[in-house]
Amino acid sequence: MASSRSLNGGSLPFSSQRLLALAQQLSHYKPPPCSLDDGDEQERIIEETVGKVVSQVGVQESVTPISQNPEKFKPKRAAVLICLFEGDAGDLRVILTKRSSRLTTHSGEVSLPGGKAEEGDKDDIETASREAKEEIGLDPSLVNIVTVLEPFLSKHLLRVVPVIGILTDKKAFKPTPNAAEVDEVFDAPLEMFIKDENRTEEEREWMGEKYLLHFFEYETEKEKKKYTIWGLTAGVLIRAASLVYQQPPAFLEQNPKFKFPKIVDRNTVMR
Repeated sequence: MASSRSLNGGSLPFSSQRLLALAQQLSHYKPPPCSLDDGDEQERIIEETVGKVVSQVGVQESVTPISQNPEKFKPKRAAVLICLFEGDAGDLRVILTKRSSRLTTHSGEVSLPGGKAEEGDKDDIETASREAKEEIGLDPSLVNIVTVLEPFLSKHLLRVVPVIGILTDKKAFKPTPNAAEVDEVFDAPLEMFIKDENRTEEEREWMGEKYLLHFFEYETEKEKKKYTIWGLTAGVLIRAASLVYQQPPAFLEQNPKFKFPKIVDRNTVMR
């Protein structure tokens, strides 16, 4: 088996030349520079409910005024893991979760494994890897981290960093969902997020600016379970699929044209 150096250390073998080529392709990706650094947080911190990364909308931070006005405030950091693997049909697939129905907020919604950074995390890769292990039992040693995408800004102004990793041996991963947080673990084809099939959209408005909210419907082949992927998770996966397949989506994304709010507090959200 071929292998490649991983951003999370070590060298993991790949089960196919396609995965190796993908790892090499993504390893050359450099996200656009961001003005925010890892310094002390200022007083105005917007926290996502229960520390999980679930939101009605998520957009790349580079298109928001955060990158031009870093002195305004520093959002709380979080990371999600986009874990890709090769399916039985040879397609690229991504691991997703359905949030526990017992949660008081965003129950039953689809999300990527991830959450807020903790004090002991050395970087976004460690945050995403730790959260994935806690939520679904994904051992970090099974995942070859190949790149980190530009941050997204969630509805609650949580700074979310997507981390892309490749699961080198799908059979070695036995999902063990944390019942307090996750009801189900499933996977979906990554390519669906740049196609216009099984997709709907809704026009929303924030501070007088219109934007589109995307909804992707997916049904599993064996169990015939239906899921809706939308909001921040959809936005992150649209970006990831565009990068992996090196082509833009077959639909208009239409992100909001942000205007920086005069007052930033816990009630500052996009609706």
